[in-house]
Amino acid sequence: MPAIVKLQLSLEVLAEAICSLSLEEKRQLQEIIEQQIFAAEEALYEDDGETQAEIQAVRAEYAAGESMTMDEYLAKRSNRAS
Repeated sequence: MPAIVKLQLSLEVLAEAICSLSLEEKRQLQEIIEQQIFAAEEALYEDDGETQAEIQAVRAEYAAGESMTMDEYLAKRSNRAS
């Protein structure tokens, strides 16, 4: 099992460390950061009452036939052009 080390670095020191990385290492770091941001944003959306209300409203519109998927829209548009 790998050892876990927690460090506290200033943003300046962290930026210097990132600058010293190779391009491939920077891309790996970017992927890690993007995954962390996505997970954090997902958690915010799940806990946000306004977002949940909007999701429910859209689901209700779709269930009532007031909206359609992108595929349905494109198919309908394609049929009109024919």
